[in-house]
Amino acid sequence: MRAVVVHGAGDLRVDEVADPTPGPGEVVVAMEWGGICGSDLAYWKHGRSGTATLQHPMVLGHEVAGRIISLGDGVRGLEVGQPVTFQPAQLVGDGIMPERLAGRTNLYPQVRYFGSAAFDPHTDGGFSELRAVRAAQVRPLPDSVSTRRGALAEPLAVALHAVGRAPALAGRTVLVNGAGPIGSLVVAAAKHAGAAHVIAADLAPASLDVARAMGADSTVDLTAESLPDDVELVFEASGAPSAVGAVLRATAKGGTVVQVGNLPGTAAEVTLGDLVTRELTWIGSYRFSEEVDDAILALADGLDVDPLMTHTFDLADAGEALRVAADRSSGSSKVMLRLGAPATA
Repeated sequence: MRAVVVHGAGDLRVDEVADPTPGPGEVVVAMEWGGICGSDLAYWKHGRSGTATLQHPMVLGHEVAGRIISLGDGVRGLEVGQPVTFQPAQLVGDGIMPERLAGRTNLYPQVRYFGSAAFDPHTDGGFSELRAVRAAQVRPLPDSVSTRRGALAEPLAVALHAVGRAPALAGRTVLVNGAGPIGSLVVAAAKHAGAAHVIAADLAPASLDVARAMGADSTVDLTAESLPDDVELVFEASGAPSAVGAVLRATAKGGTVVQVGNLPGTAAEVTLGDLVTRELTWIGSYRFSEEVDDAILALADGLDVDPLMTHTFDLADAGEALRVAADRSSGSSKVMLRLGAPATA
């Protein structure tokens, strides 16, 4: 089978690799769709993502969906032909959490994740024609959710987790700073949670267009305007340290900022005075726990992710797909890889 393999910084190949067979408790899935994420781009451009550094070639991709084609011994409740997406996280060890962190599996100290070099050997992702997956990580898709949309259950889960970290949104005005794929999904998740008015802010007109299509009631072009004043609930989705000071200034006194954009792990200059003088609550939001199940339900309930998917490439053109995804001037938001989907998917 073919797979999208990163061999090192700047070295991406579509390789021929062995077809998988299902072990006990596993299924093999014919992969159909994948969405390119920032971590995929980081491994390709830099040979690392965060603190995880490539030691060996690795298959990319954790935003994926497909159809089961075979079942391993002991698998129950799943069927050949069933459309599925995945919980890409697997806890390493006994899975026991401190009582204060009960249910917050995203904070478990050791997690294998599709397409991650955090462990050696690395955990291959799903940008391949086939993949063997633990049945416990498989999430069936309802008939109303295509595998193309289902591939975005993972990033939508990130957005839903961020919304769940905030006070109740129903009837409130919300600001989302950063309208990239995650920011635009936060827009959609906020509207789905009942926010009355969602403002999206970004530097790129194309990103603001996507945010509007995803449900933003108004937008702010940061090349010409400043963030609005006194918004009680703000999601910082840009991950840019230089944006943090303005975001804290835009937050109403006593308000809440949810940091969903991934800030760098190295020293950065940030203006934080308003955090104290305005008595703000600044909350971190990391990946998700089991919100992938909530994401599937939201998709089935009509949450529309189609406007996010701006570009589509075949698996053979994965290199070009990553280049487009990395180029802000391309107008891309979520770039999709057709891993083996039928033309009607």
